[in-house]
Amino acid sequence: MTESFREQADQVIAALYARQGEIRPEPRLWPTRRAVELLGDPQHMFGVIHVTGSNGKTSTARMIDALMRAHGLRTGLMTSPHIERLNERIVIDGEEVGDEHLVANYRDIEPYLAIVDAECAANGEPGLTFFEALTVLTFACFADAPVDVAVLEVGMGGEWDSTNVANADVAVMGPISLEHTEYLGSNLEEIARTKAGIIKPASRVVSSAQDPAVIHVIVDACERDEAHLGVLGRDFHLLGTTPAVGGQMIDLAVSGGEYRDIALPLLGVHQAENAVLAVAAVEQFLGGGEHPLGHEVVEEGLSHASSPGRLEVVSHRPTVIVDAAHNPAGAESLARALMQSFQFETLVVVLGVLSDKDAHGIAEALDPLADLVVVTQSQSDRAVRAEDLAASVQTVAGPDRTSWRESVAEAMELAMAQAGEDGGVVVTGSVTLIAEVRQWAAGEERGS
Repeated sequence: MTESFREQADQVIAALYARQGEIRPEPRLWPTRRAVELLGDPQHMFGVIHVTGSNGKTSTARMIDALMRAHGLRTGLMTSPHIERLNERIVIDGEEVGDEHLVANYRDIEPYLAIVDAECAANGEPGLTFFEALTVLTFACFADAPVDVAVLEVGMGGEWDSTNVANADVAVMGPISLEHTEYLGSNLEEIARTKAGIIKPASRVVSSAQDPAVIHVIVDACERDEAHLGVLGRDFHLLGTTPAVGGQMIDLAVSGGEYRDIALPLLGVHQAENAVLAVAAVEQFLGGGEHPLGHEVVEEGLSHASSPGRLEVVSHRPTVIVDAAHNPAGAESLARALMQSFQFETLVVVLGVLSDKDAHGIAEALDPLADLVVVTQSQSDRAVRAEDLAASVQTVAGPDRTSWRESVAEAMELAMAQAGEDGGVVVTGSVTLIAEVRQWAAGEERGS
């Protein structure tokens, strides 16, 4: 019997996962550059907007993609990580890449991946990693589509991230905070320097408001590469936000003018700021303030913005919200958004983190809001054991406000019982946890 495309795609995904994982990146570019060179440099066949930062990258990239499509361009969107299936990371014109096209493009690049793997081995280095191979596959899919512009989310850092073999027309610098210090640097300046590596000569750069140490590094990089820099709060602005059903109404100003009463179906001031950053990035890609996007494009693009796993309501009575906050800065944004957008009689936090994350810092950020913290663990091999995580959380929330369950389903049952029908349950700490809870919620909706 002929294998289905889903079965073949599963084999492709398994082959990618058999490579060195993305949690252990190689600080290098040459293998990815060599692979795309053998393929004819597909990454040069379309315009590029490159997005980095510590938080908000995926949401910002998705909004840029939606705005570009509203403008009439055919887009490719690369984000990470995925929530349920790898296809989510490669989006063409608003649709996840189909299994058939994933398989076809992988078969095309497979011989070239083997050549580079052999060259790596000859140099005494590991072969192409999962993320390096995935980047090559993504560029092949985009060129095959073809797309007019690719929106690329950095995997980690920027300077030596495999996506950096592309030459960004616009580099987007989201909020930068301490993260991945074992790879990116021990302080904000070093981390910012690594992320600023996506800035290319004569490109355009848009940045969120940043810590002074970070903005100093970005300014230096722009001066070095003669790149034009715009900064949120200085060159473009969030003028105001108003809560609305399912999101918020925002007012913003960029070089091309003001846009008022724009519906944004995402919650939190941080998402409003991401939206302004996205509009500024698209405006710069299209030539700056001399070529304004127009109210209809901004309205249509942002009204279709979505960000699965970011302040996403997946169930009601009680309200269950999943959010992919995985570091203290992300947890602080989550806490602010919860205060701005919800009023619960009781709020229960379900927390599960991976071994390389700052669990204590995440717990501290959420502690002021939590009536109870239920600690659990996803099925990921990197998940911190629930019992061990609970011991850490207890140092913040205290033993009376901390419980733990190894099973995600049991953790959710306890959290919902404690929250009550009028309360809220917030699930956060890792993408692997929220993926399992989204599947659990879908099963609850079906009554399974």
